[in-house]
Amino acid sequence: MAAENGEIFELEGYGAAGMSAQTPYVLTKKKTIAMPHGSELMMLPQRKPLVYNIARAKFEIIENNPFAPKEKIFPVAVFNSPGYVNQHSCAYDDKGIKNFLPLFSYGATGFGKNNFRSSATLVDREPRQDLRQMPQQGIVKGVNRMQKNYPDNRLIRHLETCALEYGCPAGKNFFLQRYEAPLPTSTICNANCLGCISLQTKDNLCACQDRISFMPTAQEIAQVCLEHISHVKNSVVSFGQGCEGEPLTAFKVIEPAIKNIRQQTDKGTINLNTNASLPQYVEKLCRAGLDSMRVSLNSVRKNCYNAYFRPRSYQFSDVLKSIETAKFHGKFVAINYLNCPGFTDSKNEFKALKQFINQYKIDMIQWRNLNFDPKKYCEMMSKVEDFSKPLGMGTIIEQLKHLYPELMHGYFNPPKRKFHNNL
Repeated sequence: MAAENGEIFELEGYGAAGMSAQTPYVLTKKKTIAMPHGSELMMLPQRKPLVYNIARAKFEIIENNPFAPKEKIFPVAVFNSPGYVNQHSCAYDDKGIKNFLPLFSYGATGFGKNNFRSSATLVDREPRQDLRQMPQQGIVKGVNRMQKNYPDNRLIRHLETCALEYGCPAGKNFFLQRYEAPLPTSTICNANCLGCISLQTKDNLCACQDRISFMPTAQEIAQVCLEHISHVKNSVVSFGQGCEGEPLTAFKVIEPAIKNIRQQTDKGTINLNTNASLPQYVEKLCRAGLDSMRVSLNSVRKNCYNAYFRPRSYQFSDVLKSIETAKFHGKFVAINYLNCPGFTDSKNEFKALKQFINQYKIDMIQWRNLNFDPKKYCEMMSKVEDFSKPLGMGTIIEQLKHLYPELMHGYFNPPKRKFHNNL
């Protein structure tokens, strides 16, 4: 629990609970893990905790501290480190509250004998975004080097802000010359996602960072790519970042940039993180030298997809066509599966996911915790599609591994050497 001043404490006599949609679960040591390093605890304002009363053997919603009735208490959630999938969401009651929670994921957590524990499962061990491996001194040194070598490259100046002001792990990795370099390019988007982290205009939601305000030139993009590829073994460079719109809308600079890179080297992995809304551009990028494509989906069902992404100038069928196109050209295709316990692991969604995998033969699922108010999200989805009792996030992941042994599971965009290598 948390007090009004934000102090977190253990409430004796009560068991920690988690929720999947509207279904509550008791958290046990066996079904939780020690809270991953780098995770953050968050107090949920205005909401009431849902807990398990051990003496009465029942779930209860409580508003005040039973041992100090005048003190209000609040639920505590965990924002788990990259690579961990939420098994359950934080358990709370928000009856009568119209405001949305800020754009984070809200995993269920509790306190064990000696430490905080998360209701989560590990899907990717790579330390690509482990902040312990990102020394500030090294980042500043990298920034100074890039300023000297590329004084006029506006894209690199933008990435400096990402790394130094916003603390973006992808931006930091570029200046540390490791793993994956980000290539924000687009100032606009043809979707209006509920959980967009670079632009919010309604409700009480705030964007997490400013969207890039200019479209870099093909030359500026190529310079970033070639700099990273030339210094990083098994490097990845990716269009489509949290600080931009939809990269396919910047096709006019992305295509010549890719051609420029591939004229100079066949090394490195050029990846596109996208909503896959413009299949005609996907076709041309594949021919230009794109290596892989990651498609963001909250659901493989049209109605649920439309309810979250709210496309402005494309159809769900365009997304599917883009996937078909990339697969036709032999490209590695992953889905950025924005998961929410209770919805993603519902029987109907899981059935649709298996049909989707059978039909489109995707290569990888990147399991990403949806950064959105989980109760509000499930309420919205229930208005467009039925979903039954959850099967369990861990259960569906294990079933997929059994049914599709060649399907990769993870969190990060892999380099070419790992394509079709589920390690």
